[in-house]
Amino acid sequence: MPLIPEEPQIHEKAQGPRATPASGRTASTPRPVPGPRPAAPPRPGRPGPVRPTAPAQRAPRDTTTTKPGPPGPAAPAAAQAAPVANAATVAAPQIQLIPATPDGALDAAEEAVDLLLDSGRTPGDVLVLTTGEPHPWAAHELSFGDAAYWAQHDAGDDVFYADAAVAERAATRAVVVVAVNGGSEAAAARALGVAHTRAGALLIVCGDPQRINSVLGAGV
Repeated sequence: MPLIPEEPQIHEKAQGPRATPASGRTASTPRPVPGPRPAAPPRPGRPGPVRPTAPAQRAPRDTTTTKPGPPGPAAPAAAQAAPVANAATVAAPQIQLIPATPDGALDAAEEAVDLLLDSGRTPGDVLVLTTGEPHPWAAHELSFGDAAYWAQHDAGDDVFYADAAVAERAATRAVVVVAVNGGSEAAAARALGVAHTRAGALLIVCGDPQRINSVLGAGV
C-alpha cells in the first residue's frame, strides 16, 4: 500500500500563538491616530558679542581767541552828525518893495506895520528903521534918555522905531521895515545892509524903487 506522505507537524511552540476564535475574541482598543505635531517654539538664539557704539563725531572746538585789534581812527565829525548850517547857508529873509517917495516913505512904513499886525504879527516882531528924519515915536522916547529908550527895545513888547545909523544896536526881529525917507546914497545902502542882517523872515523896503534896486543889486 502506497505511503501517503504526512503533513509535517509543526510544533506548537514553533507555530506561535494561535488566533482566538472570533466568537470569543475581545476587540482591541484602537490606537489614536497621532495628529500633527505642534511646531516647536523657536529656540532663543545665542546672543552674540555686543559691539560698542562709536560716539558721535563732534565738530572740533575752535580754541583760538580773537584779540581785539587796535582802535581805528575816529570818524570825522561830519560823519558822526549832520553838518550844522553856518550863517552863510541860513535862508535869507524875503524882501518886499513898496514904492514911495522920500516924503511918503514913512507913511508907507506905517501902513505896512498896520497890515503886519492885522495879519497876526505881534508888535514885538516888528522893527522900523528910518534913513532920514526919525519917527516921531523915536524922537519922543529919546527925550527920556538913551538908556530908557533902548530898554524898551530890549523888552520887545512893542514896535520899535530907530534911526538906521544906530541899527546895529538893534537885535534881530522877525520883520524889519525900512523907510528910505532921506539921507545919502551911502546911508541908504548901509541901512539896507544892516536891515538885511536883522530881519529873520521878512524885509520890507519903502522908497524909490530905482534907488532901492540899485542898492540891492550892489550886494544887499
